Amino acid sequence: MTVDIDLKKTIDTSYKIYIDALPALTFDKKVAVVTNPTVSGLHLDYLLERLKAPAVEVITLPDGEQYKNWESIETVLGALFEARFNRSSVLIAFGGGVIGDMTGFAASIFQRGIDFIQIPTTLLSQVDASVGGKTGINNRYGKNLVGAFHQPIAVYADPHFLETLPPREFAAGVAEIVKMAVTFDADFFAWLESADLSRPEQLAEAVARSVQTKASVVAQDEKERGLRAALNYGHTFGHVIENETNYTTYLHGETVAIGMVMANRLALELGLMDAVEAERVERLLERYDLPVRYAIADVEAFYEAFFLDKKSGDNSITFILPNHLGGVVMPNDIARDTVMKILRGFAGDAQ
Repeated sequence: MTVDIDLKKTIDTSYKIYIDALPALTFDKKVAVVTNPTVSGLHLDYLLERLKAPAVEVITLPDGEQYKNWESIETVLGALFEARFNRSSVLIAFGGGVIGDMTGFAASIFQRGIDFIQIPTTLLSQVDASVGGKTGINNRYGKNLVGAFHQPIAVYADPHFLETLPPREFAAGVAEIVKMAVTFDADFFAWLESADLSRPEQLAEAVARSVQTKASVVAQDEKERGLRAALNYGHTFGHVIENETNYTTYLHGETVAIGMVMANRLALELGLMDAVEAERVERLLERYDLPVRYAIADVEAFYEAFFLDKKSGDNSITFILPNHLGGVVMPNDIARDTVMKILRGFAGDAQ
């Protein structure tokens, strides 16, 4: 006997991204704000003045990528249970990409899923991490290997929060902007070369164009079955670096910058990019004091770590490579010797 379970249905999980001053947010249900001490000290009052709800719980997690783990998720879930939250409650991610990823993941598993809102406070999270519904945590095997796709119900990217960003955090966000331009928009890349992102109006333009690019890609491929994987340019290499350095040496955007340079070297080797283009990318990254060098201590171990990347198969590694400026390819059949040649070029490089 066969019993069919017909689950064919269309669920609209569309939402809006507001790039403007944070409006008043009013709810008729319990709300929990998940944040960290840095953001809380700078901006929590600003948020709470605009937030109205029957009950507001503030959950503070330690600041840093090294705390993006199960222990932090347990802290969030425990606070929700203690405060008697339920399926109609709402979480607000108030911080950078780490807070956004963890809050979204907690929302995806609390009582099998509740709504959450992204209020990103870093440039990196405003242009990339807060958009698209990727949530998760790290473990000893690698970055974001445990998680879920869980879309927010809204994103509020307020430029006010960027005024207090340290230079390194700002630059880390620029790396993600460059990533979007290299892979999807050559005209945008050329604009970035002449732009001054310290000027508010030009920064606002860069944020808007980056968000529009990512939103378009996510709309076409929400669950990363194809095109969306291209947004991981620089990340295949960068995630290995983050794991090797225990998430304490570099900011995420800094490893993406190094990863883009590594990916460009591989693209050069394969004839996908010319030396002038690769130099333009590196020069733009260096203009914002982003690192572009990394000393690989163990080339064999670095290569083997690629197989823990979510895009890789049992016996193949998918690389995200620029196809000149504004284009991207995702080959999964690059010879091991070719990749090892590129990695050896970074062995002994100055960090």
